[in-house]
Amino acid sequence: MIGRPMSFSTILLDVAGGAYRLTLNRPDRLNAFTARMHEEVREALTRIEGDPAARVLLITGAGRGFCAGQDLAERDVSAGPLDLSQGPEHDYNPLARRLVALPVPVVCAVNGVAAGAGVNIAAACDIVIARKSAKFAQAFSAIGLVPDTGGTWHLPRLMGQARALGFTLLNETLSAEQAEAMGLIWRAIDDDAFEAEVEAIVARLAAAPTFGLASAKKALRAAWTSTLDEALDRERDMQRDCGLSPDYKEGVTAFKDKRKPGFTGARP
Repeated sequence: MIGRPMSFSTILLDVAGGAYRLTLNRPDRLNAFTARMHEEVREALTRIEGDPAARVLLITGAGRGFCAGQDLAERDVSAGPLDLSQGPEHDYNPLARRLVALPVPVVCAVNGVAAGAGVNIAAACDIVIARKSAKFAQAFSAIGLVPDTGGTWHLPRLMGQARALGFTLLNETLSAEQAEAMGLIWRAIDDDAFEAEVEAIVARLAAAPTFGLASAKKALRAAWTSTLDEALDRERDMQRDCGLSPDYKEGVTAFKDKRKPGFTGARP
């Protein structure tokens, strides 16, 4: 994906044809989060949220890791206990919320190790694919902490309660193929085919009817905490809105004309 680069120090961000690529770029620290990285990711997401031409976001990591979670070098425990509520409140919780609510599909390409918050950032994305050589570890129990960044909410829903508890409490490392089998990710890809598969998925989503995809994403996530009646009512209302979009008209017209649709991603 070659596009317009934007200047940051801990991440890379570029855009081409409405497809944004956000790369966590601290490879020497396995892309562990610092306060600066959080600031830059927030700025990147603000740019994407404010771009009416945005069609899809890809998140990945530079080097041999995806994300090792929090950079513990920023945590000074020598002076006494720390109030660790500030990290989730100010940084990780808003990040999880924004990824879930982003009005475009979010693809996470796990190119290497994902640990701690790195796993839970991936879990907050819509489609997660990983190299078969990638590894997943919650890691929190190794230092006496609770999973954050939405991990306690996403993991039981994706993997099931028994697997989420075993994964978390025993601090076991999962291979990408195990993560796929357990429902943590969409697909594990052979390393030599990984980049091509990532680009194919991004291109496919960038050419799709964006408003409809965003609505489906929102409806599926909302259904996790709603009744059947609430879900049915939501589907009715969203179907009305999607039916008013230019892409719906284009999709039906293309189907009748037996041609490939040219979706624009325009909202109603």
